Amino acid sequence: MSRSIDYYFSMASPWAYIGHQPFMAIARQHGVTVRFKPVSLANVFAETGGLPLPKRHPARQRYRIVELQRWREKRGLKFSLHPKHWPFDNKLADRFVIAMTMEGHDPDRFLSRAFPAVWAEERNLGDEATLIDIANAAGMPGAELLKTAKSDAAEAIYNKHYEEAVAGDVIGSPCYVLDGEVFWGQDRLDLLNDALASGRSSYRSDV
Repeated sequence: MSRSIDYYFSMASPWAYIGHQPFMAIARQHGVTVRFKPVSLANVFAETGGLPLPKRHPARQRYRIVELQRWREKRGLKFSLHPKHWPFDNKLADRFVIAMTMEGHDPDRFLSRAFPAVWAEERNLGDEATLIDIANAAGMPGAELLKTAKSDAAEAIYNKHYEEAVAGDVIGSPCYVLDGEVFWGQDRLDLLNDALASGRSSYRSDV
């Protein structure tokens, strides 16, 4: 039976961008199904004790910049540490991905273009026209997806993702959940790959 991974992320997360392609490669390598679950990072932080970037101690903010440079080099990416249109209101962009799952499209086709659009191309994912343009370039009906993204049904799924995330001990973006075991952060991808390769049972906290 095919295994699946719940993929929790926010479109505003640089770490989700940095880890996206390696994660998808791991999923394809092991033949696992990816369940894309965009989630409100602000709400997850508020519930689980995380802090939004402006409220973190300056030392943590400085360390984040150093880490971004390290991982930019490690992953062979090119992107701005301070992109022109970041931060942006990511709620619509998150729901735009949900609309793809609702309409039967592969979100990876969009995400592979949208993440670098923010960080490498400095485009505004908070802009409706930008979302439509990127979706169209990926061979998807952008205008139709935008309409679905604005629907009550998409918002309800977005809220459900948040509830599931908190119930499942998701604490940030990205989080990859395999059989109930949470792997937080793209720097845990090697551990996720090891777990899939070994076929081991999930590690639990109630031991």
